[in-house]
Amino acid sequence: MIKIITGLYFAVQLKECKMPKKLVAIVGTYRKGGITDQIVAEIVRAAIDRGVDVNIIHLLDKHIEFCVNCRNCTQEKDVDRRGRCVHDDDMDSILQEIDAADAIVLASPVNWFRVTALMKRFIERLVVYGYWPWDFHGGPKNRVQEITKRAVIVTSAACPGFIARLMIPAPLRLMKAVSKTIGAKVVDKIYFGLAAQQPQQKLTEKQRQRAYRAGAKLIG
Repeated sequence: MIKIITGLYFAVQLKECKMPKKLVAIVGTYRKGGITDQIVAEIVRAAIDRGVDVNIIHLLDKHIEFCVNCRNCTQEKDVDRRGRCVHDDDMDSILQEIDAADAIVLASPVNWFRVTALMKRFIERLVVYGYWPWDFHGGPKNRVQEITKRAVIVTSAACPGFIARLMIPAPLRLMKAVSKTIGAKVVDKIYFGLAAQQPQQKLTEKQRQRAYRAGAKLIG
């Protein structure tokens, strides 16, 4: 009974999200053309095949300062979706792309049992979506309350699948929380193990099909 109710609730949430017209992929890999990039490419291909406008953002190419935890962006309650950061870098333009998108891909390889430092730096700057005045006791309150986007989260690692049960949940949980912060419901998640067996490793045909299906599911 609980599963049925959960399924109905999930279906209602997705019904509120119209067919995506714009997809933004946030990629936190250090190696362009690697396994993570290839997964994203297949997801994106499925979206393009369905007429969706796509923008792939490689965090490696962007100038993003570290969050200094000044909390200036979290003070005002009545702001439009997110506060304004004190940094003048590429982050604001990235967030504008995310806000305008209907579908999101968050992708990062696993480094030291977590997402990459590139992805982590990006995530820390998402505090702008929080309302957190200095006199508030507790953590920040998310400004985005409605689920209007779909998301797929992607990660890969050198370890095999059975080890992944121990080490991979943390990155996936983190990116799922990020999805909620920006108003997205995760409709699929991908983890591919044994991703560093050779310098120029390619996805298998089975993996390519799996990633493409995730893209099709993301678009709906």
